[in-house]
Amino acid sequence: MRKTELLIPAGSLEVLKTAVIFGADAVYIGGEAFSLRAKAKNFSLPEMEEGIRFAHERNVKVYVTANIFAHHRDIEEAGRYFEELRGMEEKPDALIISDPGLFSVAREVCPEMEIHISTQANNTNYKTYTFWNKLGAKRAVCARELSLSEIKEIRAHIPEEMEIEAFVHGAMCISYSGRCLLSNYMTGRDANRGACTHPCRWKYAVVEESRPGEYLPVYENERGTFLFSSGDLCMIEHIPELIEAGIDSFKIEGRMKAALYVATVARTYRRAIDDCLKSEEIYRGNMEWYKREIGKCTYRQFTTGFYFGKPGRESQIYDSSTYQSEAVYLGMIEGTDRRGYAHLEQKNKFCAGDLIEIMKPDGRNIPVTVEAMEDEEGNPMENCPHAKQKFSVKLSEVPEKYDLLRTMAGR
Repeated sequence: MRKTELLIPAGSLEVLKTAVIFGADAVYIGGEAFSLRAKAKNFSLPEMEEGIRFAHERNVKVYVTANIFAHHRDIEEAGRYFEELRGMEEKPDALIISDPGLFSVAREVCPEMEIHISTQANNTNYKTYTFWNKLGAKRAVCARELSLSEIKEIRAHIPEEMEIEAFVHGAMCISYSGRCLLSNYMTGRDANRGACTHPCRWKYAVVEESRPGEYLPVYENERGTFLFSSGDLCMIEHIPELIEAGIDSFKIEGRMKAALYVATVARTYRRAIDDCLKSEEIYRGNMEWYKREIGKCTYRQFTTGFYFGKPGRESQIYDSSTYQSEAVYLGMIEGTDRRGYAHLEQKNKFCAGDLIEIMKPDGRNIPVTVEAMEDEEGNPMENCPHAKQKFSVKLSEVPEKYDLLRTMAGR
């Protein structure tokens, strides 16, 4: 059986550490250039090296995205950027690239580094996989529009060493494998250069010019995809089918997501994959826990995307693009002192006396009471009202470093 990798996104150093601690086999990140998530915090080179070192010390790989569609002015800068990556003491384990020009630059500058082909390259058939394999790519991310049966066929026709990566959870772009023109057209910000404004999440009505006020449905043809917003992909109930299809890396979308989202999804898929590899009976027996936990992170309505054939209208088009979330992120434990006080940075306000939850990497959720709070000078506090405020908290049970604190929305 092929080894199954859980690949988790990180848009900041804090989130990278969270992904590593909560179960990732590999993490993918973006630098300050050439990444398709320009609005994410992203990593400076020193932060990137610190993050890679943190991951490598825990036997976790780090992949760096450089998956924009490059223009002439990008080529020389890309060469310098790849030189900087190659010169780091702690190097990335792979580059994620979609543009053939950037691929050739990367092969010239850092030929020893693995290259993975981004989903942006429209990897929809086995000939595409063998093409990239012959050029030296180690892996390609399959297009989101492929079914599991099509992925099986790719696996059957490509070299054993060529790896298949596939998205299993997160937002689904409305455009074919993410190649969107809406943002650039409507706002002047190019999605294919990392500046997407997500106009597909806006609320629309389609009206024909000569029939004002008459709302018209939007249909799909036999080869196209739905217009406007899709639901969020969730394959937590189908881990055995993903493994059987020959997928090597289970990819989670979300480089702009906060630590709580990443921790929740990473921990849930980690346990589901491990349970499934033990036995399908164990996996099926824990299904309600997976579903309950995955429902605590931010999401829109869930869909299985194209994995079981073309999705129907109910799974691709919906009435509201509003995100749902059952949990509120309070902060990550940075350490504790001899008194048992835990140190953290405020992510959302909470108060002394509140009932909250310690979220542990091993799957436990421990209800605790906030017994006391104090600021950095040791002065007592009733609450933590200021964003990014550093403070200490005494809980009814002492947490450990890297545990997350959360509370349920509306509690």
